[in-house]
Amino acid sequence: MLGIFPLLLCTWELRKGIVFGDGTDSFPAVFARFQGSSQHSLHYQYVVVSKPSEGLPQFFTMGFLDGQLITYYDSLKKEKIPKVSWMKEVEKEDPNYWKDGSDILKATEQVLQEDLRNVQHRYKQYRGFHILQTTYGCELRGNISIRGYSQYGYDGRDFLIFDKETLTWMAPDPQAQITKRNWDANLQWSQRNKVYLEEECIEWLKKYLSYRRKEMLPRTGVCPEWGGEITVLDSYCMR
Repeated sequence: MLGIFPLLLCTWELRKGIVFGDGTDSFPAVFARFQGSSQHSLHYQYVVVSKPSEGLPQFFTMGFLDGQLITYYDSLKKEKIPKVSWMKEVEKEDPNYWKDGSDILKATEQVLQEDLRNVQHRYKQYRGFHILQTTYGCELRGNISIRGYSQYGYDGRDFLIFDKETLTWMAPDPQAQITKRNWDANLQWSQRNKVYLEEECIEWLKKYLSYRRKEMLPRTGVCPEWGGEITVLDSYCMR
């Protein structure tokens, strides 16, 4: 099970600032969570719904590093944005990162909306609230990739799951068989997915980890309320 509806609840709370607030964590919280950890993950969620409502856009996507929200995009603002300050580091290497990312997600939004309509047609579900979710990502332990995954869900059920070892798609749901056959026949696309999950995703994971570590490094500065030069960690002044 992909856990779609808990995700929607979490996202609704996110938009109201209950779970993630402004999308950032305090330095002590982040440091305590990741200090000494040798296993890391980069995870993306794409969600499209048939009927948007207040606080729930028709399409939205979120990126997570070790469970921490780092990027966000929705069909209302149509702009990919950073949700933690250290993600802005990517602009130094690629000034067009956010613009290009926004353009890609605008196109993805159209594709997934069409996918949702096609799946609804398969089930002969032309009315009501329905949801299509895509989730993919990778995990790293030390310097070794230990997992890469990509899967689709419809209305809370597994729909298609990518097997990167056999380059085929598993279809737990009979209604997914048509798509499975079409995707299995596209070997080049499956190979591209495998390369992304095992190589490119890991490269991005390491890059984002380096941004976060850089943000956590102690630096010398002046604490206004105390005066004098001391060690500053993030926004905290420590003697």
